[in-house]
Amino acid sequence: MTARTPRLGITMGDPAGVGPEITAKALARPDVVATCHPVVIGDGAIMAATLEILKSPLRLHVVREVGDCAFAPGTLECLDLANVDAAALPRAAVSAEAGRAAYAYIERAVRLCQSGEIDGIVTAPVNKEALAAAGVPHSGHTEILAKLSATKDFAMLLMGRELKVIHVTTHVALRRVPDLVTPERVKRVVELAQQTMNFLGVARPKIAVCGLNPHAGEDGLFGDEEKIAIIPALEAARRDGLDVYGPLPADTLFSRARGGEFDIVVAMYHDQGHVPVKTLGFNYDEGTGTWTGLSGVNVTVGLPFLRVSVDHGTAFDRAWKGIANPESMIEALEVAVRMLGARRAP
Repeated sequence: MTARTPRLGITMGDPAGVGPEITAKALARPDVVATCHPVVIGDGAIMAATLEILKSPLRLHVVREVGDCAFAPGTLECLDLANVDAAALPRAAVSAEAGRAAYAYIERAVRLCQSGEIDGIVTAPVNKEALAAAGVPHSGHTEILAKLSATKDFAMLLMGRELKVIHVTTHVALRRVPDLVTPERVKRVVELAQQTMNFLGVARPKIAVCGLNPHAGEDGLFGDEEKIAIIPALEAARRDGLDVYGPLPADTLFSRARGGEFDIVVAMYHDQGHVPVKTLGFNYDEGTGTWTGLSGVNVTVGLPFLRVSVDHGTAFDRAWKGIANPESMIEALEVAVRMLGARRAP
């Protein structure tokens, strides 16, 4: 370990879900903790119960301040907010108590980033119903983090092993999407795509942009959003020197990107970008009834600090059984270390 080893805050997510388990499993891997100093921001009693269920070799070290972490081998550091009753909390179920706790972990992580006590945030999954029950007025991590950091220009990036996709819109009703696809917003997301690839070490990425409509509008036959909003944005981006292609039909674009023709794809709405990434990264075994692959991570681009997340939900059907797949959490930690290294590079 060196002084440059990044310190990552891992928010525990909804304590009733798989977040505590996938975090404990990931941090039990020597190859993961060799590259970073991780501290779980959550509840000590929940993490203790998790380690017991897993029969984990890790020793729990509960702290009240990040500065009290020892980061000793074989130890799981937990910044304990002590904000849930671990014995009474309904496990694998929606509750307002769990929603309030999950929000508090995120809030503390943002403050720690802003104060420089941690270098970045890796988030375990939260549950939108639980957040709503707790009265949180935001639909998910992306919106919460933007609000807490007063960030206006941000975007959701999904990174799988074969695709990188950034989104113009995310958690909004489909009927609202055409109004939100403006020249200004499309151009800004293209710029964020460029910034993302620069952080990943690609100086001049090939950025492909989806059309909003079928066949990218077919020259206005199936809609005019491409002519009105997307094409002007791409022309402006090209004038700024970006290597941008599109708008292209989404039904073939992702295969082309997967084949290596493009480095990153700009999707217009949530499912347009999420479906291909999760289809490639998520594998379900009907025979065993388990997910054998959960590859993919979520990065909020545009924040004043790094945030990487798993790309799946709280999975109440698998929570607290010792069977949750930690693959996405392991990838999230690896991506966070990689992106922090790129940001620090001269």
